[in-house]
Amino acid sequence: MELLRGSRDDRALRTAALLRRSHPADKELQLAGLLQDIGQMLRPGDGARHAVLAAEAARPLLGERVARLVRLHAPAGAADGADGPDGDADAVATLRQAREAAAACGPDAGVLEDWRPLLELVAAGARRAAGNATDPLGRPRGSGLGARGAATSSRGRSP
Repeated sequence: MELLRGSRDDRALRTAALLRRSHPADKELQLAGLLQDIGQMLRPGDGARHAVLAAEAARPLLGERVARLVRLHAPAGAADGADGPDGDADAVATLRQAREAAAACGPDAGVLEDWRPLLELVAAGARRAAGNATDPLGRPRGSGLGARGAATSSRGRSP
């Protein structure tokens, strides 16, 4: 959230808002629209790699699909697997169209804080998909419990 707050331009917010309206069920696509420019904030001046940097930053927290959409949103990404077997070519095209539409004064994009629940929801799903081995801070789950405590707490009993 802090990184997103650092943006001076609300184009990403407008892109995400447009995607929320046009594709309300595709939460990952909406977040890709929101996160598309974080690479420029991570390493200013590295314009050629900003989409790759943004994808690398998003992958551990929000999963592979969000990272792939963020990476492929830039026109240079068109030849970088957008038509892969996962069928996200349409989503990439939609993301690009929303980004272009957001360049013009668009609808009220709301505020960044409106996106926190969705970020948390998708992050939780990505953790579950990854086997839920670590919490968002990277510590092993149950690190404060011994082996016996971890086994009993997983059954819903107290150690």
